[in-house]
Amino acid sequence: MSADLSPQVHVFPDPKALSSAAAEAFLALSLEVISSSGRFAVALSGGSTPRRFFTLLASSPYQQSIDWTRIHLFWADERCVPADHPESNFKLLHDTLLAHVPVPEANVHRVHGEADPEQAAREYEREIRSFFINGEMPSFDLIFLGVGEDGHTASLFPGSPSIHEKARIVVPVYLAGPSLNRVTLTLPVINHAAHVIFLATGRSKSDVLHNILKEGNSQAYPAGLVRPEAGTLTWFLDQEAAEKSDGQASSPNALP
Repeated sequence: MSADLSPQVHVFPDPKALSSAAAEAFLALSLEVISSSGRFAVALSGGSTPRRFFTLLASSPYQQSIDWTRIHLFWADERCVPADHPESNFKLLHDTLLAHVPVPEANVHRVHGEADPEQAAREYEREIRSFFINGEMPSFDLIFLGVGEDGHTASLFPGSPSIHEKARIVVPVYLAGPSLNRVTLTLPVINHAAHVIFLATGRSKSDVLHNILKEGNSQAYPAGLVRPEAGTLTWFLDQEAAEKSDGQASSPNALP
């Protein structure tokens, strides 16, 4: 799949069809990349939208068709909680996918959210850089992202100084009040990925998606700042999320 600097937008009738397309994209890209490089490095996000997608990957035919021994899993962001905490993105992926497929433990590169946020961020950056030993900027084969109603993606929030980070590829995110602190990938490493796929569902996302996809991101939402330098950018939306973006339904098997 050749690089395409313009985003592709695929609209599906419902979250189920969107999740099926995401699973097909994961399978197709993993087969392609493993055949050429022997491994497939992917960063995943948490949240309600990817839960169905993860569950699909753990079921037939994906459970059998994907070479899980060559898959390396990373996280786009993580909450600063222990791995067994209900709010942990690692726990979500473990319960829905890792507990059901043979990914070697050494291939699971989690954020140690139980540590101090700054320590966790620096350890995670070292982990990523030691994996991608060639080049100054690591290049993931695929990053799955979501988008919040406020336009955030990963744990890059509107108005946060982390949006402007240029040197570090992982930073801590300190949030006020009862919100949990986070660790997140930064825009430079996200925009260095070979493929980035957004998954967005629900009518509550339609306004921010209209701004990003139809108005040129006039509000400078973090999700709209994801623009891979030499890779593909693809948006998978359900009909409700796309209703203000004039989206037309795509094939359930649409790929980036």
